[in-house]
This record gives sequence, C-alpha cells and structure tokens, in this order.
Amino acid sequence: MKQLKAFVHRNRAADVVHALDAAGFRRVSLFDVKALLRVLSAREQEYSVELGDKVISEVQIEVFCEDGEVAQATNVIRQTGHTGHRDGGWLYISAVEQALPIDGTA
Repeated sequence: MKQLKAFVHRNRAADVVHALDAAGFRRVSLFDVKALLRVLSAREQEYSVELGDKVISEVQIEVFCEDGEVAQATNVIRQTGHTGHRDGGWLYISAVEQALPIDGTA
C-alpha cells in the first residue's frame, strides 16, 4: 500500500478531488496548509506573522491506494492539479507499512 501526498493550489483542489472520485479512489483526505509555492497571482499571497514571510494557502490531498494503483492515482493528480508552472505543486509517494481497520479486532 502507498500514501500519496499532493500539495496543490487551492483553485485546483476541487478538480483533483472530483477526478480521483471519478477514477474510483475513496481513501482521500484534505488538509488546509500554508506553503511557499510559486504564486499564480498576488491575490494568493498573505503575510504570515508566525513565519515572517509571505505564504499562500494551499491544499494537501492525501490518497491511500494499493501498489498497483499508484500510477493511475499519480496521473490523475498530475493531470488535474497542474497550474502550468513547473513548481506549482508537489506529489510525494511513501510506502505504508501496515493498514488496520479501527474496529477493535485484530
């Protein structure tokens, strides 16, 4: 099993989530995060007092899938999440050691 973490611009997140859903991916989570990605427009930036720098709000999309589904999930995310900028987002893939249901049984 793999965990995919995609950091995408907020304006691309809905398209990515809908495309993942249409492709059959159901283990998807969304997180609001602050980042230093290249801005698409000045309206995206805000000043972070905590960081002392300009940041943008973006969305972290996590997908858990079987090893054989990684290429499909990666393609969906990259095709629907791109902004036209080379560094407009990032996708990380990690191995999942174990996945267990939270139902009280082993």
